[in-house]
Amino acid sequence: MTARTLYDKLVDAHTVCDLPGGDVLVYVDLHIMNEYTSPQAFSGLEAKGLPVWRPEAHLAVVDHVNATRRREGPDEASRLLIDKLERNCREHGIALYGLGDPRQGIEHVVVPEQGLAAPGMLIACGDSHTTTYGAFGALGFGIGTSEVEHVLATQTLHYKRLKPMRVEIDGAVAPGVTAKDMIMQVIRVVGAGGANGYAVEFAGSAIRDLDMAGRMTVCNMAVELGARAALMEPDEKNVDAYRGRPHSDLFPVDVAAWRSDRGAVYARTVNIKGGDIAPLVSWGTSPDQSAPIDGHVPREDEVLTPAGKAELGRALAYMGLEPGQNLAGVPIDRAFIGSCTNSRIEDLRAAARVVVGRHVADGVEAIVVAGSTATKEQAESEGLDCVFIDARFDWRPETGCSMCLAMNDDIARDGERVASSTNRNFEGRQGRGARTHLMSPAMVAAAAIAGHLADVRYFGDGKI
Repeated sequence: MTARTLYDKLVDAHTVCDLPGGDVLVYVDLHIMNEYTSPQAFSGLEAKGLPVWRPEAHLAVVDHVNATRRREGPDEASRLLIDKLERNCREHGIALYGLGDPRQGIEHVVVPEQGLAAPGMLIACGDSHTTTYGAFGALGFGIGTSEVEHVLATQTLHYKRLKPMRVEIDGAVAPGVTAKDMIMQVIRVVGAGGANGYAVEFAGSAIRDLDMAGRMTVCNMAVELGARAALMEPDEKNVDAYRGRPHSDLFPVDVAAWRSDRGAVYARTVNIKGGDIAPLVSWGTSPDQSAPIDGHVPREDEVLTPAGKAELGRALAYMGLEPGQNLAGVPIDRAFIGSCTNSRIEDLRAAARVVVGRHVADGVEAIVVAGSTATKEQAESEGLDCVFIDARFDWRPETGCSMCLAMNDDIARDGERVASSTNRNFEGRQGRGARTHLMSPAMVAAAAIAGHLADVRYFGDGKI
């Protein structure tokens, strides 16, 4: 038998039938929806007179448009989207983690903590960062509105196979280097679209050393490579993270079955040394435009291609930076800790260790939004909320996507510079004209305290 990759095994296990042109029809074990991407799909079902075929295989959450300040609540447009989701779920018998539900939060934080992601599963969602579930040895990917409608009606999807890519990160990373830095380094090396058409399998000793939160961060941001799938071989860390969760009895955990065969062939392999990775911060308007915090903005003579030079000029004009400018010391206006990439309890603990006993710099607005109600309550039981509040951070009472994507009340103003633990630094991503610098939660905390982009390795002993 031909040696197969983990990706091949997952696709094969979920293939219902072959389709013309080499594509396949795949069965979806779990489909996740939010209030922003699902309304049109339900309208399509209604127009066609179709029911949801397996309501128990779907989960809906409210996370994108809801306010995180309890006193404000959703605006009229957001309330309409939330009301529609509530009505659609009620009519079709779909579980909903809505506002006020103790299970509510960002979909890619909620699903793992509820025990709904396990090795061998296929998970689809109308959100590109569904690649997060690859950390569990599951095939997760984002889908469009028409595909949401199709999976609601049939529990299947038309699927085009991807080419397998293997990214190995070997060797210990230095103090101060986190999973966020590791995936940002991969994006620097491979490029923002370098994995288009690929399913990326992460491997190597540095990946195996990560806890589950770190693994989810890496898989979450793999989509910024252009990859539609990201995977890691499951191990006992997956079993420990899965065991005892509210729904962990729904899907059996068979770690040994979901590993790439020895001798499996990959279309491309990328090798990165863990010791070469430093704490990184983005300087441009694409996730691959980043550099070590003790480095500088690229100069034109450091960019090899005409296209790269043009991209450099456009990015720096938007970001208000100069070629050769040192990154450490660039003043910030806001600091944001949150998002589906970095709002888990481990992320909050890492940031709290940096800010304890310190204060946010004058003129900086710093906020923390936990990824879920359960995460928020866990943080408060550990006293992390007090650490942040004492340091003059705004500890938000509600959970959700918040300032990641400017769909709610947390929007940066034109020209404001944001140190952010999010996943994308596109133009206007956090507000029209907002300038986003991506980094780890600990680095965001350091920037908030310093009032400018700062090297977290100078804050304590670097054990963050």
